[in-house]
Amino acid sequence: MKIAVKDVLEIDYEKALAVIKDFVINYFEATRADIFVIGLSGGIDSSTLLAVLAESVDREKITALILPDTRVTPKEDVDDAVSLAEKYGVRYHVIEIDRIVDSFSVIPGFNIDGRLDTGNLRARVRMAIMYYYANRYNGIVAGSSDRSELLIGYFTKYGDGGADILPLGCLFKTQVRMLGRRLGLPRRITEKPSSPRLWRDHLAEEEIGLKYEEVDLILYGLFDKKLPPDKVAEATGVPEKAVEKVLKMHYSSRHKRRFPPVPSLPWNNNPIRELDYL
Repeated sequence: MKIAVKDVLEIDYEKALAVIKDFVINYFEATRADIFVIGLSGGIDSSTLLAVLAESVDREKITALILPDTRVTPKEDVDDAVSLAEKYGVRYHVIEIDRIVDSFSVIPGFNIDGRLDTGNLRARVRMAIMYYYANRYNGIVAGSSDRSELLIGYFTKYGDGGADILPLGCLFKTQVRMLGRRLGLPRRITEKPSSPRLWRDHLAEEEIGLKYEEVDLILYGLFDKKLPPDKVAEATGVPEKAVEKVLKMHYSSRHKRRFPPVPSLPWNNNPIRELDYL
């Protein structure tokens, strides 16, 4: 068996979009929310999410929050986000988070130039703002994480991973890019390098150490074709070290995809089990 990038990309996008739209509509109606709140960064995932939501619900029911830290967020990203919100005619607010991040300087040892620590803080500040807005206006937060990010844990726990619904969580990153093109997003967005913009010049593929085409090939082989790791390397032509790296990222990030563990007492061996008859 040989697996190529085209095998990942050649899905029925019309069917996928129809399924995602039904999922969004049904969830929105079931929650009886008034609005969707999304964080719009100007990147491929959040831009595609906005386009999907705009095709799913009335556009006055969508609020986009653009949340730059001006020290690390390129102006062109903000401009792209504003332009897209205006294109779709949705309500939006640009909220610079610089001063909010700076307020954490009360923490002993706080370092504004930190990468992982301060970068994740930025993601969590953004999440807190979105949930404040959702609580204030009876909204639900739609997150833009894709399947690639979820499977390798490339998201901030309780940051961009904090959402009520993940409509793009069924699509690999490369598939999201293709869907974005099909939905008519500008080329400057569909071809923009992926980045959560947690620090200056932050690029996802540089941090991961692999191209998303490689990551998606590996994940497709492991999860969709259910091949063992050595066969994934053989089928895709990707080095075994790359497969091992993706597997390690998947296993080490399991805690991000699970509810925090709870101890079981002798008389209650599953304290947070859902009732299955409701």
